[in-house]
Formats: sequence, C-alpha cells, structure tokens
Amino acid sequence: MRTHRALFAVLALLVGLNASAASPASAPVKTVYHLSDGLEQATQALRYIRNHLAADPKAKIVVVAHASGVDFLLEGTEDKNKNPYNVAVEDLSMQGVEFRVCELTLQSRSIDKGKLLPEAKVVPSGVAEIARLQAREGYAYIRP
Repeated sequence: MRTHRALFAVLALLVGLNASAASPASAPVKTVYHLSDGLEQATQALRYIRNHLAADPKAKIVVVAHASGVDFLLEGTEDKNKNPYNVAVEDLSMQGVEFRVCELTLQSRSIDKGKLLPEAKVVPSGVAEIARLQAREGYAYIRP
C-alpha cells in the first residue's frame, strides 16, 4: 500500500512538472473570441477585448468570425451609434489582436474579399479555425 502511495505521489509530481513546463506562468494567455451573431455581438466583443487587454496586456487574442459575425469586418460598417468599426479593429490590431474571417461564409453570402477590412485574414472555415486554435494551440474559448 505504501508503495502505491509513493508511486502515485511521484506520478502526480511528474504530471505537475510536465504541466508547468508546457504552460509557464509567464506565457501569454491565449483566447479565441467566436463571433457569428452580427453587429450587436461584435460591439460587445470589441468592448470585452478592450477590457481583456487592459487587464492583461500580454494576452494573445484571435477573433474568428463567420455567418453574420463577419459584418463588422466589412468596409464602411458602423455600430448603432454611427461609429465605424474599422477604427476599433485597427486599434486592436495594433495591440496584437488578430481577426480571421470564414471563407465559406464569404462564398455563401457572395461577399467579395475586397470588401473586408485590411486587418481581416481569410481562413478556410471559421468553425474549423476555432477548433484548431483550441485543440492544437491551447486557446481558451469565449463567445460574447
């Protein structure tokens, strides 16, 4: 019984050491924001991201948009107060936030890639991009 406890303690220590080596406390927190519900959700998400960066300036943030979530990344789009989204997107991009847009959405909605803000990068599938970021790159998921 003592041997099992000792073995368990050693295994627990090794697992703990491995986890801390894989994710050091100094590494930036990586977060993916999922947008698919249109301009109101985008306005809320941009506010959350500003607050997120104010609390954690080293955070690595990727915004993935598909369906109606791509609308705020189109040239000339404004919020309900007539504030253009491009200003907020450009500001956040300068702080390291990445914006990714689903190519399948652009195709299904007949949206020309030339209408996207310059900060927006097209990815083959928004949902697949979110899954990849979570599964392969360790991103936390937020859906505003």
